[in-house]
Formats: sequence, C-alpha cells, structure tokens
Amino acid sequence: MSTEELTSQERERYSRHLLLPEVGPVGQERLKGASVLCIGAGGLGSPLLLYLAAAGVGRLGIVDGDVVDVSNLQRQVIHGTGWLGRSKGQSAAARLQELNPHCGVELHERMLDADNALDLIQSYDVVCDGSDNFPTRYLVNDACVLLGKPLVYGSVQRFDGQASVFNRTPTSPNYRDLLPEPPPAGDVPSCAEAGVMGVMPGLIGLIQATEAIKLITGIGRSLDGRLLVVDALTMRFRELTLRRDPDRPPIDRLIDYSQFCRPAAPDMDSISVTDLKVLLDSDRSDVVLIDVRNPAEAEVAVIPGAVLIPLGTIKSGEAIERIRGLAGEGTLYIHCKLGGRSAQAVELLAEQGIHATNVAGGIDAWSQQVDPDVARY
Repeated sequence: MSTEELTSQERERYSRHLLLPEVGPVGQERLKGASVLCIGAGGLGSPLLLYLAAAGVGRLGIVDGDVVDVSNLQRQVIHGTGWLGRSKGQSAAARLQELNPHCGVELHERMLDADNALDLIQSYDVVCDGSDNFPTRYLVNDACVLLGKPLVYGSVQRFDGQASVFNRTPTSPNYRDLLPEPPPAGDVPSCAEAGVMGVMPGLIGLIQATEAIKLITGIGRSLDGRLLVVDALTMRFRELTLRRDPDRPPIDRLIDYSQFCRPAAPDMDSISVTDLKVLLDSDRSDVVLIDVRNPAEAEVAVIPGAVLIPLGTIKSGEAIERIRGLAGEGTLYIHCKLGGRSAQAVELLAEQGIHATNVAGGIDAWSQQVDPDVARY
C-alpha cells in the first residue's frame, strides 16, 4: 500500500484522524493511497463503503450487479427510496461521491464469478466480503488466497453476526479453516428466508470497516486468527480462536462454487406453483398442502388451504405422525418461502417413509406467478 500527500482540504476533513497519534498524517496518507474492494453493496456493504469513504480511503471498488428492492431499505442504508428498481452499484457510488468527493469510486456492475474474480481483485490492497451466500464467500476467499490479498469477513443472520480477518499473512487462517465444507443445502436459510434485524449488518459492517482501516494504517491488533461472534439479543460479544488447519488441501485454483455448495440432491418430485394452482382449483380432496414456514411468516401471507407445520417440528420428530396421517388422506405437497426449507422437509419425510412433493419457488413464486394479492416479504 502506497502513501499520498494530503491536500489542505483533506487535512481539514480528516482532522480528527490526524489528532490520533496512532493514525496521524502518516496513517491518513496510507488511507489515501490505499484501495479496497467491497463485494456487494447491500446490508454489510452499506456501512462498509460509507465509513471507508468517510475515513478517506483513496480508491473504493464496488462489485454488485443487483438492483434496489423495497425490502432492502430496512438495512441497506446506503440506498434511498428514489433508487428503487435501479442499480445498487450506481446508487452506492452516487452516495459515496456526495459523502466524500476526494474518494475515487470504481463500479463493477456484475456479479462476482470464477471467470472475473481474479481480474477484479488483483488491483486492490484489501478485500471486504459483504456477500450473503456460501458460493460467493468461498470464491472470494479462494481468489484472495491465490492473489495474496487480506480478506475482511462478515456475515449476519437474524440477531447474530460474525467477523474476522483472513489471509493477512501466508500463515494466517482463511475461510476454509472456519468452514472447511459448506453446510448441507437448507441447513442455513438465507436472510430472505430467516430474516435479519436491520441493525445487524450495520454492526458487523462497521466492525469490518474498522478492521480494514487497521490493516491499511498498520495500527492495533487485527481479527487475524480470531472470530468475533455477536449475539444482539443478549448483546454478548464472544471471541473464538481460529487456527490454520495444516491438513487442509491447498487452494491452487478456482472451482465451480455453485456445485461445491450445492451437492447433488437425491431425486425429488417437485411441482410448479402454476401446476399446483390447477390442482387446488380442481377441488380434488386428495391434495394436501403443507406450509413449513414459521408462524410469524404465515401471519404475513398464506396460500389458502395450506396446513401450517413448521420445519422445526419435522426436524424434532414432533409432527411426523400428524403428517403421516395427512399422507393417508392424500398426496402431500410441501411449500415454504422460496423452496429451500420445503426441499429439506421432503428429504426428512422421505427418511420416515413418507412421500411428498416440493413446491418449487414457494409462496414467493406463488405471489409472482399466481396471486399478486398474496404479500411478498
């Protein structure tokens, strides 16, 4: 990371940094000469980008090919209502330029993949992962390892969050030391399925921004080798030691991360929401529709006629006999919000000798393709 001399305007803007002996003019010049790539301009990316720009990082890269949706605004605070339906990357870039015109913003309006990751990452000093899915996390990690780039990691779900620094040195742990293999499909629902407290990405994103600034300025002790775990409901912060696994296979190339994180599932019958609608309209008495979402979700929206049996009661075995009885009355169709939890329920029921069919796309697809009066959330 290089240093660049500060202008008089910048000295005034960053005066509170200059007063800190740990930062001072040298640290601020390092920030001005540094470049950070943020993967995603969503919940984590919003505070990350805002505070890195405000801190005076000279060049910020944004990788995001998505558009702003109304459901984003509860936590993705870099965006405003006027940007609904428009590019997240352009929205973020406009806000950063308004916040600090001294900060250069480079926009990459695409989703990161194995074909572009190395080219996008190689020209930046530090990478911050603001993604929300396992394939991207493994991809970002592996690309940073191959390029020797430090990676500032963060993740959130519901009221919980994690943060760490990976690959700071050749002997530092990386994401594969934290999670050698992805969890089984459906075990960890996305924020779109499980929900997230709006402030959680802000809290974790600010920790990521703090770690990035420390890496650039060379101050303090980083989260290298440590995993910070946050429980916002109890407001408890725990620290776990993270060590490099000497037996872990070396990372020598990028792979197909979608396939890596989605191992081949057993044969499973599925039905589209439009075909399900035809069945339900036929008034057949042998069609049994089970909703495996949580009760709070069912208060928002339901498919008429569905029987609510949360996935947790299937996992615990509590609902198995009830479902077995329903199976005796007809053919079982299982739905959730997007299709992930229902697929998991179908597999669990198959282990109990109960056949069921997964409703592809869940109630979200139903809202879009069958009945727009059913609320999306």
